[in-house]
Amino acid sequence: MIARLGFWPRFRKSPTAVLGLGILVAIIVLAIVGPFLYGMDPWKMATTPFQWPGDDPAHPLGSDNAGRDVLAGLIHGARVSLTIGVVAASAAVFIGVVVGAVAGYFRGFIDDLLMRFTEVFQTIPHFLLVIVLVALLQPSTPIICAAIAIVSWPPVARLVRGQFLTLRQRAFVESCVVIGMSTPRIIFTQILPNCIAPIIVTGSIMVASAILIEAGLSFLGLGDPNSMSWGAMIGFGRQSLRTAWYLAAIPGLAIQLTVLAISFVSEGLNDALNPRLG
Repeated sequence: MIARLGFWPRFRKSPTAVLGLGILVAIIVLAIVGPFLYGMDPWKMATTPFQWPGDDPAHPLGSDNAGRDVLAGLIHGARVSLTIGVVAASAAVFIGVVVGAVAGYFRGFIDDLLMRFTEVFQTIPHFLLVIVLVALLQPSTPIICAAIAIVSWPPVARLVRGQFLTLRQRAFVESCVVIGMSTPRIIFTQILPNCIAPIIVTGSIMVASAILIEAGLSFLGLGDPNSMSWGAMIGFGRQSLRTAWYLAAIPGLAIQLTVLAISFVSEGLNDALNPRLG
C-alpha cells in the first residue's frame, strides 16, 4: 500500500492530471454554488427566443428556442449530469465489487456461474439495453441511473475477480482462514482494501461514461423530462442546428470538457495509486 503522504506528490507529477483536477473542481463548484449565484430558472421563458451569446448582457450565453436562459440551463445541468454520473457509477462499482469478490473468493462452481452471468451482460450492446430499460420503465433520473449501472458493472466484476483470485492465495489470507476469521471479514477487511486502487481508477472512468450515456439518452428524448441536463439541452437544440448551432455546441463543450477532465484525473490516479510506479 502507498503511504498517504506519497499520494499527492505522485499525483502532481502529471501536469494533465492537475489540470484535469482543477477543471473538475471548478465544474463541481459551479454545480453546487452556481444556482445560488445565478438564480434564474432554467425552465422559465426569460427573454426572446434565439438570442445569440453576447447579444444581451443579462443573458450572457443567449437563449434557446423557447426563450430559456442557456447559462441557467448550463449551471443546473452541471448538477444533474454530475449527479447521474456519480450515482450510476457508484451503483455499478458496488454491484461489480460484490459479484467479483464472491466469484474470486469462492472460485469453482460459484465463480463459473457468476462469470457466465457477467458474460450475458457483456454480449448485449450497452447503449441499446439502456434505451430499452429506460423506455420500458418510464424516463426519470433514478431509472436512468439504475439502467446505466445495470450495463456498466461487468468490467468492475472482472477486475475485482482477477484481484481476488491473486490475493486469495497469499499467506496473509490463508493465515486469516486458519485462525477462524469469518469469510465476510476476510473479504472486506483483508482482501478488498488491497484492490481499492484499480477500483477507484475504473470507477472514475465510469463516471465519464455515465455522463455520456445520459447525454445520449436525453438527445434521443429519453431523459428525465423534469430535469435540465446537458444532454437535454443538446436535445432541445438539435432542431435548430443550422440556424442556432450554439444551443448544442455550448452544452456539448461542457460535456467534452468534463469527460476530458475526468479522464486526466483517472490517469493521474492510476499513476499515484500504482505502487510499481516510482
